Amino acid sequence: PPAEGWGRMYRTGDLVRWTGDGELVFAGRADAQVKVRGFRVELGEVEAALAAHPAVADAVAVVREDRPGERRLIGYAVPAGPGLDERSVRTHVAGTLPDYMVPAAVVVLDELPRTPNGKLDRAALPAPDFAGQVTGREPRTPAETVLCALFAELLGLDRAGAEDSFFELGGDSITSLQLVARARRAGLLLTSRQVFDEQTPERLAEVAEPVRSGPRADTAGAGTGEVPWTPVMRLLGERITGGRFAQWTTVGAPAGLGRDVLAAGLAAVLDTHAMLRARVVPRPGGPVLAVGGRGSVDADALVTRVDVAGAPDSGLDSLAERAAGEAVGRLDPAAGVLVQAVWLDAGPHRTGRLVLAVHHLAVDGVSWRILLPDLRAACEAVAAGRAPELDRAGTAFRQWAGLLAAQAKQPWRVAELPHWAAVLDGPDPVLGARALDPGTDTQATVRHRTWQVPREQVAVLATRTPAVFHCGVHEVLLAALAAAVVCARTETEAAAGVLVDIEGHGREPAAGADLSRTVGWFTSVHPVRLDLSGVDPRQVMAGGPAAGALLKAVKEQTRAVPGDGLGHGLLRHLNPETGPVLAALPAPQIGFNYLGRFPAGAPEGTVRPWEAAGSTALGGSDDPDMPAPHAVEAGAVIRDTPEGPALTLTVGGPAGVLDDAAVARLGDLWKDLLGGLAAHTAAPEAGGHTPSDFPLLDLGQDEVEEFEAIAARLEGGLSL
Repeated sequence: PPAEGWGRMYRTGDLVRWTGDGELVFAGRADAQVKVRGFRVELGEVEAALAAHPAVADAVAVVREDRPGERRLIGYAVPAGPGLDERSVRTHVAGTLPDYMVPAAVVVLDELPRTPNGKLDRAALPAPDFAGQVTGREPRTPAETVLCALFAELLGLDRAGAEDSFFELGGDSITSLQLVARARRAGLLLTSRQVFDEQTPERLAEVAEPVRSGPRADTAGAGTGEVPWTPVMRLLGERITGGRFAQWTTVGAPAGLGRDVLAAGLAAVLDTHAMLRARVVPRPGGPVLAVGGRGSVDADALVTRVDVAGAPDSGLDSLAERAAGEAVGRLDPAAGVLVQAVWLDAGPHRTGRLVLAVHHLAVDGVSWRILLPDLRAACEAVAAGRAPELDRAGTAFRQWAGLLAAQAKQPWRVAELPHWAAVLDGPDPVLGARALDPGTDTQATVRHRTWQVPREQVAVLATRTPAVFHCGVHEVLLAALAAAVVCARTETEAAAGVLVDIEGHGREPAAGADLSRTVGWFTSVHPVRLDLSGVDPRQVMAGGPAAGALLKAVKEQTRAVPGDGLGHGLLRHLNPETGPVLAALPAPQIGFNYLGRFPAGAPEGTVRPWEAAGSTALGGSDDPDMPAPHAVEAGAVIRDTPEGPALTLTVGGPAGVLDDAAVARLGDLWKDLLGGLAAHTAAPEAGGHTPSDFPLLDLGQDEVEEFEAIAARLEGGLSL
């Protein structure tokens, strides 16, 4: 439209809104992008959500860094009348945007500051007063006192009250992890989920458990010696000792890194993390793992330099991928070679690539979050002429494996046997053309396909859906996968439920063990039988109320496992009396693994030193002769890209069991059902608690919903 009479000429990328008087008002530009905590945020969208509050006349959003290294999204609102409450505006925005786009604070101003020529003066916008949001009472118990002090310490406040929300005071997902770690050091055991659910020192103090005395830090070489085989090692058998069972990753290598610097840095990492010094030793009863002392592995022999100075930037990632395959081929557990580092040297003035490949016996997905920062810190120290100083593990993997072996025979673990037997002892219709044959269906026959979930759905599924349903991302993914299996089966087969092996990180805080700095293969696997009767997958796909019912049902059933979920593996593989009982029962045909979130590789030509590179967050390979453990393997991973989180789904299975058409159908269904869950999340009625959210109370789902309805009426100002 012409500028005259309409106020302005709008362009592609402008965000606008209608006022109550029917006037079209400019609300910002959609291409004003900023990056906060790894997410690409459109400031115009945030400003439009702020301005959509009925009591807001004008609004703006900015990213501030008032404390070094802490970038926070802040909203500013001009009231349309008296009595505008900052919290009500933030709550309104939280109901319309993904969590990562919700401002950490909203500041109410009489008017927005302007420059002499009438433009917004962003430099004059005042810093938010997070301390002013501290309204809670003083702590009354020792636990509340500790948590209030940690809140204030982490968020840069003079004090925090017992009833103040961690997130309303400026906390986020990153600082919540720091809160969990510091609380543990202060003697309180919390989980990240509890921080998100409970939020205040008062409520966190009620669920926090005291940290029991556990094994001391590995200061005297407690990680050396023979390592008992863990349940996951026994599950896959002796073939895991082959060289090609490995994981690898690629990062940018600093220009002119230097082979000597890399070797010295790697040596420090090997000396810090005992399992990287393990070797497979043959014994009459079967091979064992033996860990040598510090200095027992020659780090220099594990480093390879490849000259790629003549290669274009666009070819470095493909060269790194080829180098990773070759590095895996050099792994030899029998010779104690569990690590390979390949430096692709692009010259003294250009970022190259660094490939680190580690045998799976010594590493898992969580371990990489320890290894890579340690290798960087060690190399940077060496390059600066300093001796690397890396924190040692609290509990060595060898100690942890010994704890598991002892637990497997404890009466309280044996008491879990009826539950696990009941889960497995039931119908499980054959998936695919025939039953799995371990002699024929090896890893060499497995075929995989991948799917990319639309980004706008991922932004919801990774943040908003878990928040409103008080669950984890893995439960969202598992719910959709289970519904996809039901869709792929006949009505009679679907009535049997879905039996699935759930793979987890396995780092449970058992016996007071501190595994936050321990590198090793901790993976745990336990079965779950999911009953989806009464849930119509077609309604889920359409985003109807059935989507919420599905997620709540799966959430409750997955949380019904005894204790920490480690018991099945202990009783199946480490207890000679209970093992035969579980071995005689059918094994799940489906395996599910959510790898978690990883930084995405930067585009070729823009990779910075130590930044993730390549299209794969974490590469992996299997020995081709290993039996395929499941007829269907379903996996998912989220990569944080500059455009926001990206979710990749993977479905595969042995070709003789599951043909390409069956794989394609299951993957398509999984993706479509996730779309239905994302669509349902936007509905006003979406979300809610389930009985497992209240572990101290014996409630049914109908009672939970009744209490939520009462709370909603009270919040709306209605009489009961």
